[in-house]
Order: sequence, then C-alpha cells, then structure tokens
Amino acid sequence: MSTFTLHNARVTDNQIVDVNVTDGIISDITPAQGRKSQGLDCDANKNLLIPGLVDLHTHLRQPGNEGAETVLSGSQAAIKGGYTAVSAMANTSPVADTAGVVEQVARLGKDAGLCDVFPIGAVTQGIEGKALAELSAMAQSAAAVRIFSDDGNCVSDPLLMRRALEYVKTFGGVIAQHAQEPRLTVGAQMNEGLVSSALGLTGWPAVAEESIIARDILLAHHVGSRLHICHLTTKGGVELVRWAKSQGISVTAEVTPHHLILTDESAVGYDSVFKVNPPLRTAQDVQALRDGLADGTIDIVATDHAPHPTEAKECEWNAAAFGMLGLETSLSAVVESMIMTKKIDWAQLVERMSTTPATIGGYSAHGRIEVGAPAHLVVVDTEATWTVDRATTASKSSNTPFHGRTLPARVMHTYFHGVHVLQDGELTGKRYE
Repeated sequence: MSTFTLHNARVTDNQIVDVNVTDGIISDITPAQGRKSQGLDCDANKNLLIPGLVDLHTHLRQPGNEGAETVLSGSQAAIKGGYTAVSAMANTSPVADTAGVVEQVARLGKDAGLCDVFPIGAVTQGIEGKALAELSAMAQSAAAVRIFSDDGNCVSDPLLMRRALEYVKTFGGVIAQHAQEPRLTVGAQMNEGLVSSALGLTGWPAVAEESIIARDILLAHHVGSRLHICHLTTKGGVELVRWAKSQGISVTAEVTPHHLILTDESAVGYDSVFKVNPPLRTAQDVQALRDGLADGTIDIVATDHAPHPTEAKECEWNAAAFGMLGLETSLSAVVESMIMTKKIDWAQLVERMSTTPATIGGYSAHGRIEVGAPAHLVVVDTEATWTVDRATTASKSSNTPFHGRTLPARVMHTYFHGVHVLQDGELTGKRYE
C-alpha cells in the first residue's frame, strides 16, 4: 500500500488542509496540522490546491505528425500546465474515424502514464464532410468515445449534421462543432475588419462562425441532441448561445485562452505565430467572450493546443499553418484575463477549467477533490509570475503566442492518480502504471 500526505494546501474557500492519499485515491482531507513533510509527503506551503484541469480540445498530432507533437510530449505539456485529462482531436493521419485509431490513441495515452488521454472521434469519414464515420463502433470500442468532432473542418452539410446529432443521441454522445461556413471563408487569413484591410489579408467574417452556430442550435433543438460549440470567438456567437440556453436547448460552448487576451491587432507585423483558426477577433469580441465566460453563457475554457513544426510557422503569413500552443500557458492566461480583471474568482475558474469540462466529457474521475476520488491534484502558486520561453516548452513545438510575456500564477505540483508527475514546476520522470 502506497500512502502520502500533501500538507498545508489552501483550498478555494481559503481553508488550509492536509490531503491524505492511499493507493492513488484521496483517503482523507483534514484541517492542516502544521506538520512538515517526510518521505513521499509534500508541503504545499499554503499554495492553492485545485483539481487537475480538464481540456476538451487538444491536438496531439499522433498518429501521423509526430514531428509536431506526440501523445507523450503533449502529455508532458499538459501536466506542466496543470492538466490531468486531455481530449485528443481527430484530425490525425490516419484520421481518428474508426475504432482502431481511437483505441491506438487511448493506448498511447496509457503508455505515457502522465494524464488521461480521451480520444475524440471524427464525425465524418476522413473529416471530409461527405459521410458519417463509424460513430457507434467508436462509442462501443475500448476507448468509449462520447465526443465527436471534425475540428479543423466544419460539418457544413446541414443534413449530415442533423444525422450526426440524431446518431449520437442514441448513446448520449455530443457533437463538437467547428463553426466555419466554408464558402464564406475561402482563402481567409485573419479576422475581417480594419486590420485585415490595412494589412491586405483576406478577411474571415464573424458571420461565417455565427451562421453555423445559429443553424446548429436550431438543429440540436429539433433533434433534441447535445451540441458543443468549439472555440467561440465573436460577440454575436455569445449572444446566440445565450439565447439558446434561455430556450432550454442543450448547447454548451468553449472559449480558448488566446481569444480571451489577444486581438487581431496582434497580426500587425505579419508574425504568423498569431495566425489561428478561428482567427483572433476585435477588442469588442474579447470583452464579450470574457463577459460570456463570467456569466456562464460560455461553459468552459479549452486550449485548442495546436503544435506545428518550425517550418510551418516561420514563413510568410499566407503560407503558414493555423494554430498555436496552449496547454502550458492556459491557466496563467485565464488568470490574467479573468481573475486579475475580477471577472471570476478561483472557485469559478475551477468550474470552467476542471469540473464542467469533466461533466461535459463524461470524465467522472476528474474535476473534484473529495474523499474516494482519484488523486488528480494541482498546486498553484497564485502569487508567482513567470516568463514564457518557447525554447523551454515541454511540447515538441514552439509556436506559443506568449513568448517573452510575463504571466501570473505558476503550476508547482501535479499529481496523476497520486503519482507526483510534476514537482516544483519540473517533470519528475515518474508515471502512473
């Protein structure tokens, strides 16, 4: 039997507690006794204890693009950012549109042993939007897939989207839609507006996102199925989701950390690290996203962690790949944009970055700190600051938009099933087996 105690941890109601862990399970939570740590024990030094973060939108690139990321390197980035569960998007090579591929991704996650890796299955074969993928087979596989997405592509055919919603309803699944009307974004490079006009780059109008959100809300209502909107970026999109929820429609939505902080002004200078899909929007949109996350219209934060090899980003803007890293900086970016601006407090951050995403994904082992739960724990120094350095990322890629930026709050310790996988901000080399 393996036991240890995490001493002197501050929880979100500001109590200081000792957390006892036995064989990877939280066995007791008691008022702190002021004891010093011994052996396997750890002293949290009154830093904040939160449940491991849960990401519903992660690109791990394996199989097929291991030069950009692997399940192992992505898992290392995850635990450095305080994540103990990530959801691997389906746009791999081959696409995760069969039971065999999603089971391969799940096995790679178990082999890494650093966090739970939950595969997301493709909605359509090859994410080509022409025919439904093997939804039932993926749901019944050992990976037990419940979230399906063609992220990177929109399921633009309304009949196909309706059929997908009907299909997943039979087993309690959810369709996570990348809202982008393809005919309105042909050749689009960044947000359509004053900045795109000044830079001479093809614009990506907000209506391209909002028209799909509106359509799919109505389809989800008609079918009575679950819809999740990926990486919401526009003020109009927030209003559409707010209306849908007021009508009792089963829709949830996510926002990325970078869309909470960065605007299309970042593109001035043509640095393609800021090229992302969907694009960075206006300051007005950023404010609406923050307000929507604060009032619960937007349910969760998701990273859309999108690693790319250097040659795919260090080139002219039009030729560069869309996407940016997110796992290691997500918590700090949300602290800066939401807590430091007094939009939310730490308890609400935990809801939006751990508890609620775990609920949406059906990840019952995550999102809580209580006796009997697996010890997926994170200790955060809320007073610390750190400077992002792309040369020291755990990810195999370096395309972070926050390079050189000083961010608040630092993840000090991460426990996965009670295994101390991150200690004092550094990988320990330990893994859960």
